[in-house]
Amino acid sequence: MTTGNLFSEDVVDSSAELIMRLTKYANSIFLKKLSLNDWQWTEDPAKHQDGAYIFKAERDSGFFPPLVPAPIKPGKKPIFEAFFNIHWPALDCPTVKEARLVNWRSKGEETHLTRVPHEAFTGLNPASFLLIAKTGAGIDAQYSATTVDSSSSGYQYLEDLFDLPPQFCSGIFEPQRVIQTQQDKLFGFIEKALSAFHSGRIRAFALSHMSMPKPHEMARLAQAEYQSIHGNVDFNPFKMTAPGDAVLDISRGLEYEIFKSFEIRRRSMELVQLLLGNDPEAISISQVLINIVTEFPQIDGILLSAAQTRKSRAGASFELHIERLLADGGIPHDVQVIADAKKRPDFVLPSFAAYMNPLRDRNGALVLSAKTTLRERWKQVHGEMRNCDLFLATVDESIAENAIKDMAQQGIILVVPESLKKSDTTVYKSLSNVISFKSFFETELRSKRLGIW
Repeated sequence: MTTGNLFSEDVVDSSAELIMRLTKYANSIFLKKLSLNDWQWTEDPAKHQDGAYIFKAERDSGFFPPLVPAPIKPGKKPIFEAFFNIHWPALDCPTVKEARLVNWRSKGEETHLTRVPHEAFTGLNPASFLLIAKTGAGIDAQYSATTVDSSSSGYQYLEDLFDLPPQFCSGIFEPQRVIQTQQDKLFGFIEKALSAFHSGRIRAFALSHMSMPKPHEMARLAQAEYQSIHGNVDFNPFKMTAPGDAVLDISRGLEYEIFKSFEIRRRSMELVQLLLGNDPEAISISQVLINIVTEFPQIDGILLSAAQTRKSRAGASFELHIERLLADGGIPHDVQVIADAKKRPDFVLPSFAAYMNPLRDRNGALVLSAKTTLRERWKQVHGEMRNCDLFLATVDESIAENAIKDMAQQGIILVVPESLKKSDTTVYKSLSNVISFKSFFETELRSKRLGIW
């Protein structure tokens, strides 16, 4: 098998740069969201799995070399395997290592990719990716691989590039086909923009695509689409099997797609006007190149603004969908109240007056804070406690176990979508201070508190 190497002998330190190079040159990409068993063997000697589990669909897709029978002792169950070289360019010392894809028939279809570099899987956060890029075919196939930490810039790039759904598990993609599909979706818009530019109407055309729906309107559009798909009458959490999964699908799936369709048009028009101006007769290739260099700070500002808008939109979106659950469930609450200096809880239940009442008991109120991603930001909410329980809702899959235990010591209870609570890619399943949205509404609210409120 030919050595897989898309990078000669250079080291690629930047996660985003590496991902862009892999996806640019590869014919196909295997991508898997790693389960805990796929990487925790690097930390726990008691775990015997020394690689990633590969699902049968991807194993038999033609991406990997075909399995062949391995030599076995008489009377033993068959073993099928394939050996092939993988280049790991992100390691401090880029290496080519012979990997083994092995299926033990004694375990049914269970297949693992073993003999992978220990250091590539060390220190990962939950829900990180394994990415393998393939060029060529048959005996000429070349493979390069890397792990993509869920906290890295490359992770977001992959989610956007392949339009990964919130509950993505694994899959094989053809980057050029993905990019072509995305371009096809925008072809009508591009044609109209070109026509407007050549006819001198680009200023008016750009202005018509500069506005973005307000957060409440964006949320309403996404909720309506969810209802159209699922036939929900309302978002009463007591009637929903998995209210947290609904919030996950809407905020990180449906609404994000709506947002991106508006955003790409808006940012494209900002760049077009900056680089090309409004008069097609007054622009030339040389002037465009000059504009790229001289206007780079503004270009950088547009792109930075786009990134910041995405982050703020995600947070606002998450809060609005939680607010819809509270409202449709008839749950008394106040939103974004100002308690003390620098303390502004997202939701206090049942009311701000109850929250501030020094004579009530502990169950007489609670705080529900909402953050799509946590990192160290969970430490900001501890001060919102006022003789009451504090629940922190999130759709973040990447939180490490030690951080959640630190939250438990401070009395913070995480509230996560139902699918994430039971997922094998997160650490939530075994931790008592992590509950699902369904448990929050049914147990913490209906059973413990609504009766006394």
